[in-house]
Amino acid sequence: MEGHILIIDDEASLRQTMARILQRAGYEVTTAADGREGLALISNHSFDLVYSDIRMPDMSGLELLKVIHAKFPDLPVVLFTAQPDLNSAVEAVRNGASDYLLKPLKPQAVIERTHAILMKTRKERRKREIQRQIEALQAELITLEKNEGEEKTEAEPKPVSASSDRFVRLGALTLDLYARRVTMNSRAVNLPPTSFDYLLSLARHSPNLVEYRTLVAEAQGYEADLREAQELTKWHIHHIRQAIEPDPRKPVHVINVRGTGYRLVMS
Repeated sequence: MEGHILIIDDEASLRQTMARILQRAGYEVTTAADGREGLALISNHSFDLVYSDIRMPDMSGLELLKVIHAKFPDLPVVLFTAQPDLNSAVEAVRNGASDYLLKPLKPQAVIERTHAILMKTRKERRKREIQRQIEALQAELITLEKNEGEEKTEAEPKPVSASSDRFVRLGALTLDLYARRVTMNSRAVNLPPTSFDYLLSLARHSPNLVEYRTLVAEAQGYEADLREAQELTKWHIHHIRQAIEPDPRKPVHVINVRGTGYRLVMS
C-alpha cells in the first residue's frame, strides 16, 4: 500500500529508525524534529498519516494533535510515548488520535498498524464518496419525479441511507455506521473514531464477552499481544463509559471481565 507518512520526534535516532522501517515497507516518509516543523510540513504537503511522540520540547504531541485535528480533521494521527498514563491516553483519544502506542516500538507492529490505519482511512473515504453519490442521485430522482407531477407515496423506494444495514441498535443505544455517530436515549454522544469502532465491536457481540485481543483486532485491524491489547482497550473503554454510562464510576453497560475482556449489556 502506498502512502506519505510524517514522523515527528525530537529524538533523531528514533526518527531515522522509524523512517527506515516504513520506507522498506514501501511508504514515502518525511521527518520533523519538533511540532512546529511538523505543522509547517503538514500545511505545505499532503500526508496520509502522522506519527508523533507525546513528550517533546516547545510543543507536546497532545498540543500538536489538537492543532492538526482542528485544521485537518481527516488526517489520522498516532501518538507514542515511553511513559504512558491514563490521562494522556484519554486526552489523546478525546482529541481524535487514531491510536496510542507504547515504546519501544516494534517494527512489525508499526508496519501492521500503518497498513491497518491507511486501509481503514481509505475505506471510510470511499464510503463517504459513495454515500454522497447516492444522495445526489436520490435528490436528482426526486426532482425528476416532481417535475413529472408524480406524488410521493409510501411505496416509493426509501433512501439507501435509511437501510437496515446502516444502524446497529441495542436498547437505548444506536450506532449510525454511515455517519459514525452514537446516540444514547435519543441523545447524541461524542466518541473519537477508534473508540466508535471498539463500541461497534462490543455491540456486534453483545451480550457476549469480547476478549482484549479480539477488540483490538476488530476495531484497529491488527494483532496485539495480551498486555498491549489490554492497555489499548482500557483507554477506549474509559472513553466509551464516559459517553454512555449513567455513572462511569459504576458501569452497568460496559462490564469488565478481569484479565479477559469486556461485555456490552443493554436492556
